[in-house]
Amino acid sequence: MSSRQQISIAVVGLGRMGKRHVHTLLHRVSNAKVVAVCTTDPKEIAWAKSNAEYQSYGIQVFDDYQTMISMPGLQAIWVSTSTDVHASQTLAAVEKDLHVLCEKPLSTALDECQKVIDAAKAKPHLKVMAGFSRRFDASYRDAANKVKDNVVGTPFLVRSQTGDLLDNTGFFVRYAKKNGGIMVDCAIHDIDLTLWLLSDPVPKACWGVGSLQHHPELAEVRDVDNALGVVEFWGGKMAHYYCSRTQAVGHDVCTEITGTAGKISVNVVPRVNNVVISDKIGVRHQVQEEYWQRFEYAFATEANEFIDSILDDKPVPLPLEGGMKVMVIARALQDALLTGKVIRFDEQGKRFEEDRGNKSRL
Repeated sequence: MSSRQQISIAVVGLGRMGKRHVHTLLHRVSNAKVVAVCTTDPKEIAWAKSNAEYQSYGIQVFDDYQTMISMPGLQAIWVSTSTDVHASQTLAAVEKDLHVLCEKPLSTALDECQKVIDAAKAKPHLKVMAGFSRRFDASYRDAANKVKDNVVGTPFLVRSQTGDLLDNTGFFVRYAKKNGGIMVDCAIHDIDLTLWLLSDPVPKACWGVGSLQHHPELAEVRDVDNALGVVEFWGGKMAHYYCSRTQAVGHDVCTEITGTAGKISVNVVPRVNNVVISDKIGVRHQVQEEYWQRFEYAFATEANEFIDSILDDKPVPLPLEGGMKVMVIARALQDALLTGKVIRFDEQGKRFEEDRGNKSRL
């Protein structure tokens, strides 16, 4: 156990993500002490109250968020609920003078994102961060360092993909009603990587297309399960995104950065480990089933660096303003997908008003 002070932290949301964050904080973040969890789901409440590990660590279980964030001694909150309540729960925690690590995005609405940014600025002693886990992945950090070292010359193109394993349980379709659309929920990490790897370029134009291959019921919420998005940036830089909720092989996430002197590839051929089977069928290997297997250690790094920013009173690893720029592009891509229009920006990255409110084509 570390000799440094421990930060008392609570996790709100006990779905798959929330449970995993609690486990990470308990076992991989020595300077964090999980004191409480909160959920409104009766099944999750019953599970948490009967969980032997939670009992052994003295973790309190709440069914009311406001009550939990009012508990004495609490210092930080990890927001791991559905996207539609990220902003309100983050704002409530900031109001209580609590540090906050909120899962991406802060909100699907840009005005709510701005409210969070403004609230955090009004209390500079607090550490408030939106979680973009791929920034903490060892492979992506290595790629970013190589780009910075001019290994491939001047980078001008990012091709990035987020492909989730096909879900036949109905979970994804239920979740899609709250996530803001495939470009907002699925491409948001790819957009963030692009801004990082291309040195924060300014968007010029966005367009996209999509289709329904496995989940026709998504049409009811004006969404698709497969989509392509293209972003043109001022200065000649470009990005291409493929988003999918229907991958048969597993969690298929990859990125390519092309520069004037070469290309860097990250996880273009996904694999769970280095085991390769060779038999009469052929040569093959397994792929990670979902995002957690691919980015488990990145989440731990993210948590440790966030806690360190509190203990050492230094800036959070990822400024909130970056998350806002990601959402501006994501919303433009989603609108382009829905309308069939090219969404354009001026040289300061401000979206032209005539591209707002176009009629949906879906």
